[in-house]
Amino acid sequence: MRTYTQPIAAVTGVLALACTLTACGGSSAASDEKIVTVYSADGLKGEAGDGWYDKVFADFEKKTGIKVKYVEGGSGEMVQRALREKSNTQADVIVTLPPFIQQADSKGLLQAYEPQGADKVDGGDKSADGKWTSVVNNYFGFIHNKKELPEAPKSWEELLDGKFKNKLQYSTPGVAGDGTAVLIKAMHDFGGKEPAMEYLKKLQANNVGPSSSTSKLAPKVDKGELLVANGDVQMNFAQSKSMPNLGIWFPAKGAGKPTTFALPYAAGLVDKAPHTENGKKLLDFMLSEGAQREVSAIGGGFPARKDIKATDANAIELAKLLEGVEVFEPDWADIDKNLKAYVDAWKSATGS
Repeated sequence: MRTYTQPIAAVTGVLALACTLTACGGSSAASDEKIVTVYSADGLKGEAGDGWYDKVFADFEKKTGIKVKYVEGGSGEMVQRALREKSNTQADVIVTLPPFIQQADSKGLLQAYEPQGADKVDGGDKSADGKWTSVVNNYFGFIHNKKELPEAPKSWEELLDGKFKNKLQYSTPGVAGDGTAVLIKAMHDFGGKEPAMEYLKKLQANNVGPSSSTSKLAPKVDKGELLVANGDVQMNFAQSKSMPNLGIWFPAKGAGKPTTFALPYAAGLVDKAPHTENGKKLLDFMLSEGAQREVSAIGGGFPARKDIKATDANAIELAKLLEGVEVFEPDWADIDKNLKAYVDAWKSATGS
């Protein structure tokens, strides 16, 4: 088992520099344009414009003159979009959660580039061939409404209770990274695919339905429309600054220990990117010592660089969340190979 050694941090959110497909450059864009386009999973941007992406992108533009154009969606959604555009590449950098960064690699969407500072990232948090590197570490989790449900559920089994009918929702596996994480954790906790699907079939009676974006669930939990939803530590802690009713928790199987696993934001340089050199510069900047120190104080996540030790008040506060929680390491190679089969099994079990 991987042990938890790095403290968590705090955040508030990030402003999206949204761009349309046509505005993102493409084959007609000159290679010397002062632009870099990022396709990213949601979670590192927020509503108030004061999160890690906001700070990093603003500092990067000030230093280099290169403007960041930002496109956001679910992890799987971003990979599928890049795949559709493979013959006319729009993105320069893609940031997504496992197993979708591995999927992007296996589908030939990434080119090898080891950013400056990548030597300070643990081997398990980057690819051996230099195709991707974690830029913000993170952990999978769930949220509950602290006002309507003051005590967080302790187990998966509790979620089958009738009081959660139409008050529980998790994002769609195969589309959202955190939604796929529900499958990964359930298969780990229940001891395999079949028992996990048997449980998720029962849980479907309480599930509101699909959601392509995990970040959209937190406001519903905060307002009490939902009592429970899935998420991740970085994103939900960030959201809790403006959504005071959010509480983070980790379900256990039965009376066992609660579990979680690392779910980092991993970044790669897109193959045949229209602005390859600008993409390299942005990856270097995201892994720079200054930007990594802000992962804790501003970004709400864990620094990807092991030489950066977060000690701020928020890091200390969030470190307490993982006390007593068992951190396991998924077999990402197996998940990448069998993801479609696992998602298909989930669809069959839940009728989704």
